[in-house]
Amino acid sequence: MKRTYIKDLGQSVGEGVSISGWVDVRRDQGKMVFMDIRDMSGKVQCVVLPSHAEALEQVKEVRTEWVLKVSGIVNKRPEKNIKQGVQNGDIELEITNIEVLSKAQELPFALDAELNFDTYLDYLPLTLRTERARDIFTMQASIVQAYRDSLVVQGFTEFEAPALVGGDAEGGAAAFKVDYYYDKTAFLATSPQFYKQIMVGPFERAFTVAKIFRAEKHATTRHLSEAVCMDFEMGFIEDEKEVMKVLENTIRHTVETVTKKHSDMFARFNTTPPLVPAEIPILTLKEAHDLLGVEHVDDMEPEHERNICEWAKKEKGSDFVFITRYPTKKRAFYTYEDKSEAPYSRGFDLLFRGLEINSGAQRIHNHDDLVAKMESRGLDPKKFSYYLQAFKYGMPPHGGCSTGLERMTARMLEIANVKEATAFPRDLNRIDNRLSE
Repeated sequence: MKRTYIKDLGQSVGEGVSISGWVDVRRDQGKMVFMDIRDMSGKVQCVVLPSHAEALEQVKEVRTEWVLKVSGIVNKRPEKNIKQGVQNGDIELEITNIEVLSKAQELPFALDAELNFDTYLDYLPLTLRTERARDIFTMQASIVQAYRDSLVVQGFTEFEAPALVGGDAEGGAAAFKVDYYYDKTAFLATSPQFYKQIMVGPFERAFTVAKIFRAEKHATTRHLSEAVCMDFEMGFIEDEKEVMKVLENTIRHTVETVTKKHSDMFARFNTTPPLVPAEIPILTLKEAHDLLGVEHVDDMEPEHERNICEWAKKEKGSDFVFITRYPTKKRAFYTYEDKSEAPYSRGFDLLFRGLEINSGAQRIHNHDDLVAKMESRGLDPKKFSYYLQAFKYGMPPHGGCSTGLERMTARMLEIANVKEATAFPRDLNRIDNRLSE
């Protein structure tokens, strides 16, 4: 019999079907055995009745996480047993035959147990099967797809940025070294920055969803050693506000998409879809500090990010807020500074529910100005000769930005630790297993 996906069982009431999946829950009730079985499309309650002696014998040893192929009849539930608002809450599957596809060893803990976070990470091949984890990464997949779709509609072309580079892509961030051919040293890319700028040459508007690697020894709830960045770059701009507008369009489309697809997930995480007003509020760094009544410094402290987002939500009805006009000396060397605006750059950050999720800017597009800025920062332009070719041969005024996928996912569902929004987190203490083991 052809397999039926669990989400489609409601179309087969009164008919015989075959489903395959994992045992999510087993409950013995007198001589009957109830099981919730899940597959990629959802869950359904199944029951083995005493009248089906063969199936009752087969189910005796079945436990949670066993992988089964079962046959049975789809029945309507009695009116009093219907569960409103639950997938398949009005039906159950009466099992007539069970085929064990794979047995599972005894679980180290119940999948719905509250765990120490390190224990959760130690058992990721198992804990990723929880409803909470499936929700997080289903949401994340939708975020990536919506982000892509929005940029394509806005005229961007996607390209694949390299993970191996010949030098540190940011000219300063700590990078992981890799032994390469001919006794050369390569690095894991800390950013696709140089490559997306180069791609402005052929495409004007280009974007990439890229793995990035940072070797700073952070041990916080907001940093990762391996992360995913959704980056875009666009040419022929007047200033950074054009980049911010494209980003705002993309954020709005992404929020609208996940709100429509995953309203149930927001409810399960005890949160609400983000607020995105007609225009995301924009504050200069000085204005943000003035609103908070704090000292004027060169960046936003984590506490300041949280507080200014609370202000934006209360006063502007927005879970997002742009911060602009950072001191040029604190931004990457390729960040553009108009002489009339010195010493402030045309860079910006986007904060979302208390956390920076995006950083961007207008870039220096003149070759000689870029070389001069490198030298002023103590960088050797010869080491950037490959990148500089794009500027030797004509680059328009351009700019772009980078959104951290894990950070955006974490804030979308109001998850405290960005590592929980990372399927397989790498940090100072872990590559799958704890490094201390």
